Amino acid sequence: MKPRPCSGAQVGHETVIALGLRDGAHACLGATTAGASSLIGAEKRDAGGREGGRTLVESAVGPLRQDLLANLQSRGLRTDRGLLVMLDGSKALRKAVTATFGAAALMQRCQVHKARNILEYLSDRDRPWARAILRRAYQGTDDVKTAQRLLLDLARRLETEYPSAAASVREGLDETLTVLTLKLSPRLRRALATTNAAENLISRIRHVKRNVKRWRGGQMMLRWVAAGILEAVKGFRRVKGYADMPTLVTALRTRDRQLGLVIAEPDRQVA
Repeated sequence: MKPRPCSGAQVGHETVIALGLRDGAHACLGATTAGASSLIGAEKRDAGGREGGRTLVESAVGPLRQDLLANLQSRGLRTDRGLLVMLDGSKALRKAVTATFGAAALMQRCQVHKARNILEYLSDRDRPWARAILRRAYQGTDDVKTAQRLLLDLARRLETEYPSAAASVREGLDETLTVLTLKLSPRLRRALATTNAAENLISRIRHVKRNVKRWRGGQMMLRWVAAGILEAVKGFRRVKGYADMPTLVTALRTRDRQLGLVIAEPDRQVA
Protein backbone atom coordinates (compact mmCIF):
# COMPACT_ATOMS: atom_id res chain seq x y z
CA MET A 1 0.00 0.00 0.00
CA LYS A 2 1.45 3.36 -0.98
CA PRO A 3 1.73 5.55 2.12
CA ARG A 4 -0.14 8.82 2.17
CA PRO A 5 2.01 11.82 3.13
CA CYS A 6 1.24 13.52 6.41
CA SER A 7 1.38 16.94 4.81
CA GLY A 8 -1.20 19.34 3.45
CA ALA A 9 -4.51 18.00 4.65
CA GLN A 10 -2.71 15.68 7.07
CA VAL A 11 -0.71 18.28 9.02
CA GLY A 12 -3.66 19.13 11.27
CA HIS A 13 -3.91 15.66 12.81
CA GLU A 14 -4.28 15.93 16.57
CA THR A 15 -5.94 12.63 17.45
CA VAL A 16 -4.31 9.39 16.38
CA ILE A 17 -5.88 5.95 16.66
CA ALA A 18 -3.30 3.19 16.46
CA LEU A 19 -4.42 -0.41 16.08
CA GLY A 20 -3.23 -3.94 15.42
CA LEU A 21 -4.88 -5.95 12.68
CA ARG A 22 -4.91 -9.70 12.43
CA ASP A 23 -3.17 -11.47 9.55
CA GLY A 24 -0.05 -9.41 9.79
CA ALA A 25 -1.19 -5.84 9.20
CA HIS A 26 -1.36 -2.71 11.31
CA ALA A 27 -2.99 0.60 10.58
CA CYS A 28 -3.19 4.06 12.11
CA LEU A 29 -6.20 6.35 11.92
CA GLY A 30 -5.97 10.09 12.48
CA ALA A 31 -8.40 12.95 13.06
CA THR A 32 -7.77 16.58 12.15
CA THR A 33 -8.50 19.61 14.28
CA ALA A 34 -11.78 19.86 12.36
CA GLY A 35 -12.70 16.29 13.32
CA ALA A 36 -12.22 14.71 9.88
CA SER A 37 -10.94 11.14 10.20
CA SER A 38 -8.74 9.27 7.74
CA LEU A 39 -6.29 6.42 7.43
CA ILE A 40 -2.79 7.88 7.69
CA GLY A 41 -0.70 4.71 7.68
CA ALA A 42 -0.74 0.96 7.16
CA GLU A 43 1.89 -1.74 7.15
CA LYS A 44 2.18 -5.48 6.55
CA ARG A 45 4.82 -7.76 8.05
CA ASP A 46 6.93 -9.70 5.56
CA ALA A 47 6.30 -13.09 7.10
CA GLY A 48 2.97 -14.90 7.01
CA GLY A 49 0.06 -13.68 9.06
CA ARG A 50 0.52 -16.36 11.71
CA GLU A 51 3.45 -17.50 13.74
CA GLY A 52 3.27 -20.88 15.41
CA GLY A 53 -0.52 -20.81 15.48
CA ARG A 54 -0.62 -17.38 17.14
CA THR A 55 -2.05 -14.29 15.56
CA LEU A 56 0.21 -11.32 15.00
CA VAL A 57 -1.36 -9.51 17.95
CA GLU A 58 -0.15 -12.32 20.22
CA SER A 59 3.38 -12.61 18.80
CA ALA A 60 6.36 -10.29 18.48
CA VAL A 61 4.53 -7.22 17.21
CA GLY A 62 6.76 -4.54 18.71
CA PRO A 63 9.10 -4.00 15.71
CA LEU A 64 6.21 -3.77 13.23
CA ARG A 65 4.29 -1.22 15.29
CA GLN A 66 7.49 0.73 15.94
CA ASP A 67 8.23 0.81 12.20
CA LEU A 68 4.72 2.01 11.36
CA LEU A 69 4.84 4.85 13.89
CA ALA A 70 8.36 5.82 12.87
CA ASN A 71 7.20 5.87 9.25
CA LEU A 72 4.41 8.29 10.15
CA GLN A 73 6.94 10.49 11.92
CA SER A 74 9.29 10.49 8.94
CA ARG A 75 6.42 11.45 6.61
CA GLY A 76 5.52 14.53 8.61
CA LEU A 77 3.37 13.54 11.59
CA ARG A 78 4.57 16.02 14.19
CA THR A 79 6.13 14.79 17.40
CA ASP A 80 7.24 18.17 18.74
CA ARG A 81 3.78 18.86 20.15
CA GLY A 82 1.17 16.85 22.00
CA LEU A 83 -1.32 14.49 20.44
CA LEU A 84 -3.95 12.20 21.92
CA VAL A 85 -3.27 8.52 21.24
CA MET A 86 -6.08 6.01 21.70
CA LEU A 87 -4.95 2.42 22.05
CA ASP A 88 -5.96 -0.90 23.51
CA GLY A 89 -4.12 -2.61 26.34
CA SER A 90 -1.23 -3.90 24.23
CA LYS A 91 2.04 -3.33 26.07
CA ALA A 92 3.98 -3.63 22.80
CA LEU A 93 1.91 -0.90 21.20
CA ARG A 94 2.26 1.38 24.21
CA LYS A 95 6.01 0.85 24.22
CA ALA A 96 6.20 1.69 20.51
CA VAL A 97 4.14 4.87 20.98
CA THR A 98 6.34 6.00 23.88
CA ALA A 99 9.54 5.27 21.94
CA THR A 100 8.33 7.24 18.91
CA PHE A 101 6.49 10.18 20.43
CA GLY A 102 7.86 10.38 23.97
CA ALA A 103 6.20 12.94 26.20
CA ALA A 104 4.20 14.31 23.26
CA ALA A 105 1.87 11.29 23.39
CA LEU A 106 -1.07 11.61 25.77
CA MET A 107 -2.39 8.07 26.17
CA GLN A 108 -6.07 7.12 26.31
CA ARG A 109 -6.70 3.44 26.95
CA CYS A 110 -9.82 2.06 25.31
CA GLN A 111 -12.57 1.88 27.92
CA VAL A 112 -14.45 -0.80 25.98
CA HIS A 113 -11.45 -3.13 25.95
CA LYS A 114 -10.72 -2.46 29.62
CA ALA A 115 -14.32 -3.11 30.72
CA ARG A 116 -14.42 -6.29 28.64
CA ASN A 117 -11.19 -7.55 30.20
CA ILE A 118 -12.46 -6.89 33.73
CA LEU A 119 -15.85 -8.49 33.20
CA GLU A 120 -14.36 -11.64 31.70
CA TYR A 121 -12.99 -12.54 35.14
CA LEU A 122 -16.43 -12.36 36.78
CA SER A 123 -19.26 -14.83 37.08
CA ASP A 124 -22.56 -14.17 35.32
CA ARG A 125 -24.03 -13.28 38.71
CA ASP A 126 -21.58 -10.47 39.39
CA ARG A 127 -21.18 -8.97 35.94
CA PRO A 128 -24.30 -6.74 35.93
CA TRP A 129 -23.42 -4.69 39.03
CA ALA A 130 -19.75 -4.44 38.06
CA ARG A 131 -20.73 -3.33 34.56
CA ALA A 132 -22.99 -0.65 36.04
CA ILE A 133 -20.11 0.75 38.14
CA LEU A 134 -17.80 0.79 35.12
CA ARG A 135 -20.44 2.62 33.10
CA ARG A 136 -20.86 5.22 35.84
CA ALA A 137 -17.11 5.76 36.07
CA TYR A 138 -16.53 5.97 32.32
CA GLN A 139 -19.71 7.67 31.12
CA GLY A 140 -21.70 8.89 34.10
CA THR A 141 -19.45 11.64 35.40
CA ASP A 142 -17.29 14.44 34.03
CA ASP A 143 -15.14 14.57 37.19
CA VAL A 144 -11.95 12.52 37.08
CA LYS A 145 -11.71 12.26 40.88
CA THR A 146 -15.19 10.77 41.09
CA ALA A 147 -14.37 8.29 38.35
CA GLN A 148 -11.15 7.26 40.08
CA ARG A 149 -13.01 6.75 43.37
CA LEU A 150 -15.63 4.57 41.69
CA LEU A 151 -13.00 2.38 40.04
CA LEU A 152 -10.87 2.02 43.17
CA ASP A 153 -13.97 1.12 45.19
CA LEU A 154 -14.81 -1.49 42.54
CA ALA A 155 -11.30 -2.94 42.79
CA ARG A 156 -11.64 -3.24 46.57
CA ARG A 157 -14.99 -5.01 46.25
CA LEU A 158 -13.52 -7.48 43.78
CA GLU A 159 -10.26 -8.08 45.65
CA THR A 160 -11.29 -11.12 47.70
CA GLU A 161 -13.23 -13.17 45.18
CA TYR A 162 -11.75 -11.86 41.93
CA PRO A 163 -8.16 -10.69 42.56
CA SER A 164 -7.29 -10.79 38.85
CA ALA A 165 -10.26 -8.57 38.03
CA ALA A 166 -9.24 -6.15 40.78
CA ALA A 167 -5.71 -6.01 39.36
CA SER A 168 -7.13 -5.34 35.91
CA VAL A 169 -9.18 -2.43 37.25
CA ARG A 170 -6.09 -0.85 38.80
CA GLU A 171 -3.81 -1.52 35.83
CA GLY A 172 -3.74 1.55 33.58
CA LEU A 173 -6.58 3.13 35.57
CA ASP A 174 -5.49 6.73 35.03
CA GLU A 175 -5.00 6.22 31.30
CA THR A 176 -8.58 4.99 30.92
CA LEU A 177 -9.70 8.37 32.30
CA THR A 178 -7.42 10.66 30.28
CA VAL A 179 -10.31 12.21 28.34
CA LEU A 180 -11.92 13.30 31.62
CA THR A 181 -8.92 15.53 32.33
CA LEU A 182 -9.38 17.46 29.07
CA LYS A 183 -12.77 19.06 29.90
CA LEU A 184 -14.38 17.99 26.62
CA SER A 185 -18.06 17.79 25.75
CA PRO A 186 -19.67 14.44 26.68
CA ARG A 187 -20.12 13.48 23.02
CA LEU A 188 -16.51 14.09 22.02
CA ARG A 189 -15.30 12.51 25.24
CA ARG A 190 -17.16 9.29 24.45
CA ALA A 191 -15.81 9.26 20.90
CA LEU A 192 -12.21 9.60 22.08
CA ALA A 193 -12.47 7.11 24.95
CA THR A 194 -12.55 4.00 22.76
CA THR A 195 -10.94 2.47 19.70
CA ASN A 196 -14.33 1.89 18.05
CA ALA A 197 -13.12 3.41 14.78
CA ALA A 198 -10.31 0.89 14.74
CA GLU A 199 -12.70 -1.96 15.48
CA ASN A 200 -14.93 -0.89 12.60
CA LEU A 201 -11.96 -0.87 10.24
CA ILE A 202 -10.94 -4.34 11.40
CA SER A 203 -14.46 -5.64 10.83
CA ARG A 204 -14.60 -4.21 7.32
CA ILE A 205 -11.27 -5.72 6.32
CA ARG A 206 -12.31 -9.12 7.67
CA HIS A 207 -15.55 -8.88 5.72
CA VAL A 208 -13.78 -8.04 2.44
CA LYS A 209 -11.27 -10.91 2.72
CA ARG A 210 -13.65 -13.45 4.24
CA ASN A 211 -13.74 -15.67 1.13
CA VAL A 212 -9.98 -15.99 0.70
CA LYS A 213 -9.06 -19.59 1.54
CA ARG A 214 -5.37 -19.57 0.76
CA TRP A 215 -2.87 -16.78 1.08
CA ARG A 216 -0.06 -16.71 -1.48
CA GLY A 217 2.50 -14.41 0.06
CA GLY A 218 2.65 -11.00 1.66
CA GLN A 219 1.82 -9.03 -1.48
CA MET A 220 -1.52 -10.81 -1.81
CA MET A 221 -2.26 -10.13 1.86
CA LEU A 222 -1.38 -6.47 1.43
CA ARG A 223 -3.64 -6.11 -1.63
CA TRP A 224 -6.61 -7.54 0.26
CA VAL A 225 -5.93 -5.37 3.31
CA ALA A 226 -5.78 -2.37 0.97
CA ALA A 227 -9.07 -3.40 -0.63
CA GLY A 228 -10.70 -3.63 2.79
CA ILE A 229 -9.35 -0.25 3.82
CA LEU A 230 -10.59 1.37 0.61
CA GLU A 231 -14.06 0.04 1.36
CA ALA A 232 -13.87 1.17 4.97
CA VAL A 233 -12.82 4.75 4.22
CA LYS A 234 -15.99 5.25 2.20
CA GLY A 235 -17.84 5.24 5.50
CA PHE A 236 -15.48 7.53 7.41
CA ARG A 237 -17.24 10.49 9.01
CA ARG A 238 -16.24 13.35 11.23
CA VAL A 239 -15.55 12.46 14.82
CA LYS A 240 -18.71 12.66 16.89
CA GLY A 241 -18.61 15.89 18.85
CA TYR A 242 -16.06 17.40 16.45
CA ALA A 243 -17.35 20.92 17.15
CA ASP A 244 -15.50 20.70 20.47
CA MET A 245 -12.16 19.74 18.88
CA PRO A 246 -10.74 23.26 19.55
CA THR A 247 -11.11 22.50 23.27
CA LEU A 248 -9.01 19.39 22.80
CA VAL A 249 -6.37 21.33 20.88
CA THR A 250 -6.26 24.01 23.60
CA ALA A 251 -5.81 21.35 26.28
CA LEU A 252 -3.00 19.71 24.31
CA ARG A 253 -1.20 23.02 23.72
CA THR A 254 -1.51 23.89 27.43
CA ARG A 255 0.05 20.54 28.26
CA ASP A 256 2.82 21.23 25.73
CA ARG A 257 3.74 24.44 27.51
CA GLN A 258 3.77 22.67 30.87
CA LEU A 259 6.10 20.00 29.47
CA GLY A 260 8.27 22.51 27.64
CA LEU A 261 7.56 21.02 24.22
CA VAL A 262 8.38 23.10 21.15
CA ILE A 263 5.39 24.56 19.32
CA ALA A 264 6.78 25.74 16.01
CA GLU A 265 3.57 27.08 14.50
CA PRO A 266 -0.07 27.63 15.46
CA ASP A 267 -2.67 24.97 14.80
CA ARG A 268 -4.68 25.28 11.64
CA GLN A 269 -8.28 24.26 11.20
CA VAL A 270 -7.90 21.46 8.66
CA ALA A 271 -10.95 19.74 7.22
